[in-house]
Amino acid sequence: MAQPFRDNVVLLSGASSGIGRELALQLAAQGAWLALAARRPEPLEAVAAACRARGARALAVPTDVGDPDACAALVERTVEAYGRLDTLIANAGISMAARLQELACFEPIERVLRVNFLGAAACTYHALPHLQRTRGRIVAVASLTGKTGVPTRTAYAASKHAMAGFFDSLRIELAGSGVSVTVVYPGFVVSAIRERALGPDGRPLGRTDIDLQHAMPAEVCARKILRAAATRRRELVMTARGKLGLWLKLIAPALVDRIARRAIDSGR
Repeated sequence: MAQPFRDNVVLLSGASSGIGRELALQLAAQGAWLALAARRPEPLEAVAAACRARGARALAVPTDVGDPDACAALVERTVEAYGRLDTLIANAGISMAARLQELACFEPIERVLRVNFLGAAACTYHALPHLQRTRGRIVAVASLTGKTGVPTRTAYAASKHAMAGFFDSLRIELAGSGVSVTVVYPGFVVSAIRERALGPDGRPLGRTDIDLQHAMPAEVCARKILRAAATRRRELVMTARGKLGLWLKLIAPALVDRIARRAIDSGR
């Protein structure tokens, strides 16, 4: 399985930067047929051009996945261009970095849930009939915050918990259909998502509160995601600390709360 995604039609959301950009480039190197989605047209087209330079077919489709109609149009455009859909990678996401009581209004919570959870759900809803025809793959990029609560990330953690419940339930529904569902739980990853995280006023912070020296490089994260997707793994918890935390939560949940608080306070 040196190139498991060769000639595989992959729809990838959140493709313009960070993990999504690395996923696009690594898929391009394997010879995938790409439909790339993100809100900002210019950086999205730059990623598509870089994929084409690697010999891949790459279609850039500017899309706000927070709009369900835009998700439907994205899937339709993909199938129109390539004739089928083999893999959906629901990667688009935004974060929030503020305590609930600090928020000036409720809108940032709605926005995070709309993009992270409802966007992933809408893309999956519209893609599913096509994926059933090809016995394809669904890959949902969640977060370790989808496994446990994290302070200052209330809306983000809620959206990732919702993703976990949605895709775990969908996996059971699709048993025997040939469609696999892989849920990925990265920890801290080097990307711009934290600079674009919504602050107390609902606007992007423009800075990160994480020590990126101790974060996983985006290219490593993307490589792990594609390996899990290729082998149709059920889920992937990426870090040793994340795996340990899942066991500790069963026997010492208060300790996991303290670890989460310290991780945010120290930025690592």
